[in-house]
Amino acid sequence: MSNRIEDLEIYNLSDEFSHKVWTLVVGWDYFAKDTIGKQLVRSSDSIGANIAEGFGRYHYKENKNFCYFSRGSIIETKTWLIKAHTRNLINDEEYQLLIQQLETIHLKLNIYIKHIGNVKK
Repeated sequence: MSNRIEDLEIYNLSDEFSHKVWTLVVGWDYFAKDTIGKQLVRSSDSIGANIAEGFGRYHYKENKNFCYFSRGSIIETKTWLIKAHTRNLINDEEYQLLIQQLETIHLKLNIYIKHIGNVKK
């Protein structure tokens, strides 16, 4: 495995996802940004940030633990996306695309977590 976080697919996917969320939220009105928008951006940014922090710890147990935090952020992000969609801040097409991307990230993160556990064996 490379020692560069930029070579990690799950990190890149989560980074691209958070940029899409940012681009979407930045166009909302003040109230929407201040309530749902900030929470959505923070939780989506946290997915990649926790992957990066765990990766930088160089110990498989800590890395795995930070990936669990990241997985929690995925579920939180999904919750904020549901709220944004329900409150008509994002349309059906945007919602479906973001949810699909988030599910892919979730799946690949689970695979990465399993890989981390197998490195030690």
